[in-house]
Amino acid sequence: MNKYPWWLNTLVLVIVAAGCLLALPNIYGSVEAVQIADNDGSAFEEAKLAEFVRVVEGAGITPEDSYLQDGRVVIRFDSTEDQELAGQRLREQYSRDANIATTLTPKLPNWVRNLGLSPMSLGLDLRGGVYVLLEVDMVTAVESRLALYQQDFADRLREARIRHRVDLNDQQITIRLTGSDDVEAAREIIQRADPDLYVEEGADGKSLSVRMTEAQIQARQDFAIDQNLTTLRNRVNQLGVAEPLVQRQGVDRIVVQLPGVQDPNQLNKILTATATLEFRLVDLSGDEPGSRQYPGRGGESPQVLKRRVVASGDQIIDAESGFSEGQPAVFITLDSAGGERMLETTMNNLNKPMSTVFIETRRETVMRNGVEEQRTVKIEEIINTATIRGVFKNSFQITGLTPMEARDLALLLRAGALAAPVYKIDERTIGPSLGQDNIDRGFNAIKIGFLAVIVFMAIYYKAFGLIANVALFSNLVFIVAMLSFLQASLTLPGIAGIVLTVGMAVDANVLIFERIREEISSGASPQNAINSGYEKALSSITDANITTLIAAIVLFGVGTGPIKGFAITLMLGIITSMFTAIVGTRAIVNLVFGGRKLQSIPV
Repeated sequence: MNKYPWWLNTLVLVIVAAGCLLALPNIYGSVEAVQIADNDGSAFEEAKLAEFVRVVEGAGITPEDSYLQDGRVVIRFDSTEDQELAGQRLREQYSRDANIATTLTPKLPNWVRNLGLSPMSLGLDLRGGVYVLLEVDMVTAVESRLALYQQDFADRLREARIRHRVDLNDQQITIRLTGSDDVEAAREIIQRADPDLYVEEGADGKSLSVRMTEAQIQARQDFAIDQNLTTLRNRVNQLGVAEPLVQRQGVDRIVVQLPGVQDPNQLNKILTATATLEFRLVDLSGDEPGSRQYPGRGGESPQVLKRRVVASGDQIIDAESGFSEGQPAVFITLDSAGGERMLETTMNNLNKPMSTVFIETRRETVMRNGVEEQRTVKIEEIINTATIRGVFKNSFQITGLTPMEARDLALLLRAGALAAPVYKIDERTIGPSLGQDNIDRGFNAIKIGFLAVIVFMAIYYKAFGLIANVALFSNLVFIVAMLSFLQASLTLPGIAGIVLTVGMAVDANVLIFERIREEISSGASPQNAINSGYEKALSSITDANITTLIAAIVLFGVGTGPIKGFAITLMLGIITSMFTAIVGTRAIVNLVFGGRKLQSIPV
């Protein structure tokens, strides 16, 4: 009685070994490092790694280690001073071609890294870094969609030979016609374009008012948030920052956490920049309907450009910075729709000028009646005007930028345009010393709680208490292993979840051991008492853990960052404690006491 089959003992042993292996990388700690990522997202080769190392060594710095990881170069150092000096030297030489980020990286031996193992990710409150809270301009998100409707309606009415004027004001499109006879035809054209729009006839009988429905507005706002999340993730990834976190918070806000980064200045412009491009033909006559004047950059003369947009930033699928005839340039690649329109435009407008309009939206603080107010400013300026000398489609280049402007613009266009402007409303930098202090305090709490439980169990339950302590230690190892395997970030609330799990994990063994005591008091033999203790306590243990697991799942589903961190460790702790407290301790008890005649048991 009380013996596991060999395969089950083997399975338990394999699971324990796997848990120890996955948790192993966490014992090595972190070290200062510089990460280098290619601007174009290409993977570096060994030759490039050696070149970067030579540059660092040329500055009189000896790296602690260097290697390739996921196509990026990682160079580790023994001190912060060496890290900063190496980062500065690398930026001086490679800022145009690569993104250089100073950060912390795990100090893993080569054999551990070659196995693909990595430690659990530490949250911003433990590791230090930059926290940025961004607000998405929902009004502009809706207005940008209405602007597309405005241009689309104008094009459709022009093709139908209906004389018109289309204006956009206060989230309402007004279509003015020359006579009431065209009202119904115009209404049909609008409803064919989008049947969900709300269309109302004006009081004068020869105009239409078009508005988006509430459902459309909500869908557009959700799209803006989702698109901005994707774009910001792409931008941060191309900056070379390790383990970034970009997630939605509330209705209109996005949280960006950059662990290990201590200089936010290099990131602010990239995160909040809404730069995009529009390509428009120059109106040589100056009197075409819808044409308007755009200023030139750097004091250049303004020009009148046509209303129709040939191609825009959201149709750009790739952008690379470089040089053309000795001048900084951005090499553009359009998607199929943009390429077709560019092909048609260049075929029909040979030897005519086309301009590139740079568009940026930013928020400025102004004083009004002694009170600071925020206002949104949209800057549109011509950065380049060139004569169309040949027919082209998807690929071309633009000039008129400085080298740094070309690099930043290429990065922004390659990562994608923001669907709506974002504005920084909060920023915090957490130093690595504070992060280390949080780690020390958190792990001290775990050690104190763990030791208190160990002492109690050993005194109160004797040998069985020692077995429970082995299971409790295994439980901590499994939690760390699961966090490492899933790459879930450990935060301060997550440490609180582990401390709570330490107390909860031993509850199951307390129930089992007390049940064994009751069986012995009732006259059962030691072997029967052990068997009955585990079997009869199982339902109570399962019910208690399932209800707690449900609560943790709800916390994870509806909570924000810190609450999610607590819920993750609590869920993992419940799952691992069920295994260690029931299967793990039973396996040890069976090995020690099973299969032989006992007069008593030390419980």
